[in-house]
Amino acid sequence: MAEQTPETHVIDFRAAEQLLAARDPGGAVKLLDSVIAAHPENTAARLLRARSFFAAAQLRPAELEFQIVLEREPDNAFAHFALARTLQRANRPDEALRHFRLAAALDPRPDYVEAARFDAP
Repeated sequence: MAEQTPETHVIDFRAAEQLLAARDPGGAVKLLDSVIAAHPENTAARLLRARSFFAAAQLRPAELEFQIVLEREPDNAFAHFALARTLQRANRPDEALRHFRLAAALDPRPDYVEAARFDAP
C-alpha cells in the first residue's frame, strides 16, 4: 500500500466527494476513514463521511458524525438540518424537530423553514 501523505488525503477526499455524487456512499466512507484517521480534526471530512453514512442508511454512524461536526461548529445550519433528517429517518421526530428549528433559525432557507414547522404546535 502506498504511503499516505497530505496530498493523497486531499485526493481521497475529492474522490470520496465524487463517489458520493455517483451514489457509492460505501466507497466514499472507505476513502474517508483513512483521511479522518490522519486528520481527526478535519470537519469537512467528517461532514462528508456523515453524509455518506446517511446515504448508505447507516443512521447511527451518521448521527454520531453529525454530532461531532456540531460540537465543533454549533452554528452549522446544514449539519443541524442533516442531523434532523437522520433523526427523522430513525423515527425520532421530537429530536429531529429541534434540529430542524435550529437549522432554520441559523439559515432561513425555505426548505429549512418548511421542515421546522414553526406554525405547528
